[in-house]
Amino acid sequence: MKARYFIQLLIVSALWGASFPMLRVAAPEMGSNVAAMLRVAIGTVTLSLIMRAVGQRWPWQDWRELTWLGMASVGMPYLLFCFAATKAPAGYLALLNPSAVVFAVLSSAWFKEDTLTAGKIFGCVLGFVGLSLVVQLGPVAPSFDVLLGAGAAILGTLFYGATAPFQKRATRRLEPLAIAGPMHLAALVLIAPFGLWDLPQARFTPTGIGMIVMLGAVTSGLAYWVHLRILRHVTPVAAVTPIFFVPVFGVAWSYLFLDEPVSVGTFVGGAIVLLAAALVTGFNPLRRKVRVEVPPA
Repeated sequence: MKARYFIQLLIVSALWGASFPMLRVAAPEMGSNVAAMLRVAIGTVTLSLIMRAVGQRWPWQDWRELTWLGMASVGMPYLLFCFAATKAPAGYLALLNPSAVVFAVLSSAWFKEDTLTAGKIFGCVLGFVGLSLVVQLGPVAPSFDVLLGAGAAILGTLFYGATAPFQKRATRRLEPLAIAGPMHLAALVLIAPFGLWDLPQARFTPTGIGMIVMLGAVTSGLAYWVHLRILRHVTPVAAVTPIFFVPVFGVAWSYLFLDEPVSVGTFVGGAIVLLAAALVTGFNPLRRKVRVEVPPA
C-alpha cells in the first residue's frame, strides 16, 4: 500500500473516532434510533448535493445492488450497534467493533478478493491486544443483556466486514460518489421506521443538533465517500483497517473535548494497533515499490 492511502485511512479513522464523543452528546437527547436516522439522512443529503454539484448521475440501473449493499453495510450496523449500546458497556462494544476486520479478511479470502496470510491473521490478533489496552476493560458479568448486546455488536460487524469485498467490486464499475449516495439512501429507508417511531420522545438542543449535523455531513457522508475512493486502490481488508484505529481516536477525542482520563496503556495500545494495521494492510514505509491494485480506466 502506498503511504498516501495509508495516511488517508488514518484521516478517515480519525473522523470516525470523532463520532464517539459527538454521539455521547446527541444520542442521549434524541434517542439512539432518532440520532441514527438523522445522521444517515444528513449524510444522504450531503452526498446528494455533492453529486449534483459535480454532475454525478444516480446509477439507477444498479439500484438493486446498491440497495442491499447500503442496507447491509450501512443500515444494519447502525441499527445493531444502537441496540447493543443499550445492553452492554461502551468499552466492551469498542473492543468488539474491530471484529469487522476479521470478517473482512475471511470474506475477502472466500470471494477471492484478497489472500489470507499469516501476517494478516497475526495482525488481527495483535489489533485486539492493542485495543484491550486502549479501552482498559474491567471484568464484565456475563449477564443475558451483556451477551445479547455483544451478539448484536458482533452481528453488526459481520454485516460491515462481510460486505467489504462487494463494495470493492462496486468501485470497479462505478464512481465512489455514485455508490456512497445511493447506499446511504438505502440505509435511510431501513432506519427511518425505527427513528420515526421514537421521534415523539426525542429532545432537541442546539448542541445536540450541531453534533448530529457534523456526524451526518462529515463522519458519515464525506468520510464514507473518501473511504470508497481509497477502496478503489487497496484491498477490501486494507480498506476496513481504520476500524482498528477508531477506538484509539475515540479515546483521544474524548480526552481532549470531554476530559475523560487516559493512561500509559492508551499510548502503548495505540502503538500496537498501528503495528497491527501495518501488518494487515501490508504497509511498509521502508519499501519503495509496493504493488497496488489500479482501478480500471
